[in-house]
Amino acid sequence: MIRFLFFDLDGTLTDPYEGITNSILYALGKMGREPVPRESLRRFIGPPLIPSFEEFLGMTGEEARRAVTLYREYYAVDGLFENRVYDGMADALRTLRDEGYSLSLATSKPEPFAARILERFSLDRYFDEICGASMDESRVKKGDVIRCLLGRLSEKNGADEKEIAARAAMIGDRRHDAEGAAECAIRTVGALWGYGSADELREAGCAALAASPADLPAAFIALG
Repeated sequence: MIRFLFFDLDGTLTDPYEGITNSILYALGKMGREPVPRESLRRFIGPPLIPSFEEFLGMTGEEARRAVTLYREYYAVDGLFENRVYDGMADALRTLRDEGYSLSLATSKPEPFAARILERFSLDRYFDEICGASMDESRVKKGDVIRCLLGRLSEKNGADEKEIAARAAMIGDRRHDAEGAAECAIRTVGALWGYGSADELREAGCAALAASPADLPAAFIALG
């Protein structure tokens, strides 16, 4: 039976479009690069930043690291709060807590930023653990974040990591969430209100799809 729920942040709990795109455009301006259409930056939402700057904007590794540093200049002050909680999400989290699930955050966003966002929007009250990327980029990929989270929950609950994984489900809107969870033998419920398509989530191996936050409880019951 599912007990532990691991939530992605961007595109799952909150819509960060304005803050992320403003931060990217700020970084590009500081680097003297031509601005790009804001809408084309939607694909940055979800994956880690350095490979996204390399893949989507053709930067070298050194340029991408510089871009991330500049991105954080804006994001740490303004961008992280240019954000909104998806409609119905707070109610869904409250319901899941009341039904006895243990909720944790597993995000590729740096952990200090993630904690500030949850606190700002009063979502931190629902979460037992907040696990994110490290500021030094040593823990960025979703699989690494989930492994870190499993270790914390194992210590906290006095249970083996594999036992926790067997009773866990990931909730995310992009393929990176499902692929990272699969590395840890965890099933994923795809969030269709975010930035990934149903086809992307199915192809990534999601065990179920939810059309809205209100559909999550039924999806977890179906997973068993």
